[in-house]
Amino acid sequence: MESALSIKNLEKTYSNSTKALKGVSLEVPKGGFYALLGPNGAGKTTLIGILTGLVNATGGQVKIFGVDIAKEPEKARTYVGVVPQQLNFNVFEKVIDIVVNQAGYYGIPRSVAIPRAEEILKGVGLYEKRNDISRSLSGGMQRRLLIARALIHQPQILILDEPTAGVDVELRRSMWEYLTTLTKQGVTILLTTHYLEEAEQLASRVAIINGGEIIVDGTMDEILAMHDDAGPKDGFRGGRLEEVFLKLTAQK
Repeated sequence: MESALSIKNLEKTYSNSTKALKGVSLEVPKGGFYALLGPNGAGKTTLIGILTGLVNATGGQVKIFGVDIAKEPEKARTYVGVVPQQLNFNVFEKVIDIVVNQAGYYGIPRSVAIPRAEEILKGVGLYEKRNDISRSLSGGMQRRLLIARALIHQPQILILDEPTAGVDVELRRSMWEYLTTLTKQGVTILLTTHYLEEAEQLASRVAIINGGEIIVDGTMDEILAMHDDAGPKDGFRGGRLEEVFLKLTAQK
C-alpha cells in the first residue's frame, strides 16, 4: 500500500540537549484515519512541527507522498493541510476572506479560490457565516474555520492537532462526519487527540508515542486486542483504547 507519510529514524535534540525524538519511524498508509497518541511531553508536538516545517529535525528522513521534506520542502508542503491546536487567524477578517487569502499562498487565483472556499464552508457548516467577522464565531465554529482554511489547496494529507479541544459534543460529531467523508475521497488524516474514545471510533490505525519513542504501532484492532479484560473491576474504567494507552504509557 502506498504511504502518505514515511518517517525513518527521525531525531530531534533541542539546544538545551533535550532529546524530543529518539529515532521515530512510522508508515502512514494512504487514505483513512491514523491516530498519533501520547501523553503531554511525549514528542507529538515536535513530530508535527517537523512534518509542517516549523521544526528542523536533527536526524532521520521524512517523505510525504515520496517527496523528501528536507530536499523539496515547498513541494512537500503542497501535499499537507494543517489544523493547528491554537487559533492563528486574524479575528478581524471575514470568514470567507481567511479561507480565500490562504489560497493565495499556494498561487491559487481568486476566481478558483472563491467558489472552492464557498463549497468547503458549506461542508463544514460555515457557509451562512461566510461574511461574518471571525471573532464573532463560537469556539467550535472557529475550529471549523481552521479546517476549512487547511483544505483550500486540496491537500492529500490533513494533519489535525487536537482539533476538537473545547468543542461541544454536537459540533464534534458533525465535524467528524464531514472529515470521514474526506477520507472516502482519498484524503489521509493524521490525528492527535486527548479524546481517546474519538480516536477509538474513528482511526483505522494508531501509534502511541512516549518519551520520544514509538512504543506501539498497528491497526486499531491490533491495539485493542492488547486490552486486558481480566484487569481490576473496581474504580473507574475507561474505553478499551484508554485502558491500553494508560497501561503502555505507565511502563515507560
